[in-house]
Amino acid sequence: MSAELAFHPPVVRDSQGHSLDVIELRGLTVDCIVGVYNRERVLAQPLRLDVALFLDTRNAATGGRLAHTVNYGRLAGELRFLLEACRFELLESAVEAVSRYLLVPPTRDVPRAQVQAATVRVIKPLALGGLALPSLQVHRTAEQMSYASEERSFGRLDVIHEGAGYGVHRLRVKSGGSLPASEDATVEASDLVLGPELLMQGQPVARGMAFHDAQAVARRYDNPSTQEQTVLRVYRPRVVTSEAPLVHEVLGGTSYYPLDEPAAPGLAADTLP
Repeated sequence: MSAELAFHPPVVRDSQGHSLDVIELRGLTVDCIVGVYNRERVLAQPLRLDVALFLDTRNAATGGRLAHTVNYGRLAGELRFLLEACRFELLESAVEAVSRYLLVPPTRDVPRAQVQAATVRVIKPLALGGLALPSLQVHRTAEQMSYASEERSFGRLDVIHEGAGYGVHRLRVKSGGSLPASEDATVEASDLVLGPELLMQGQPVARGMAFHDAQAVARRYDNPSTQEQTVLRVYRPRVVTSEAPLVHEVLGGTSYYPLDEPAAPGLAADTLP
């Protein structure tokens, strides 16, 4: 294996001294805004992401349920969405955002095992014109993380990570609740629907569907189910503020989940990965 592909997560043990199991995703390449130079602020460039998740998979092994482990197909899409939606100035910000998302406690509508620790590496292959491969690798544990959570009229807002020019929030819409459309034309947002039973503009929307602002779009979500439903949202300042009115109709979205995702009623994807 070449040096550029070598990825060596540490051995991590639980409180009893037993080695935790490791799920890895290697070589996920995503076009992302990252950098401090002018050209890097407007042109996306490829980042290569490697992650190692430390958890106990024994319940999944005996029970055969994805809720007892991590669905790496969905996780790959969620990480791709996160990196595409944010605009980072530093690799450090990108790595921290990914780490915090991996370690956030799960919600009831998206059951999975709690990840106890994560090793994250991001490589920026084009940064030095091929002369060298700059990268950053960090290791974080769930015990190190704390997440602000606020009660809102629609349910709860979890702050996953906030940095210069972006915010990553998890919006948890309570049973019978509604997440109103934003009327702030100075801010743009990208949404990834995580819950399976949400309505958007009154229509069912499938989990894994993402909606990126190409213009000032107002999206309303309603939760007719008996448990909370979540949306992952990335906020950014709008690069160009337009005087055009907000658009309230549903625009076509993109599925970030695998092609073999179980069929469910919802909005069809215009583009599939």
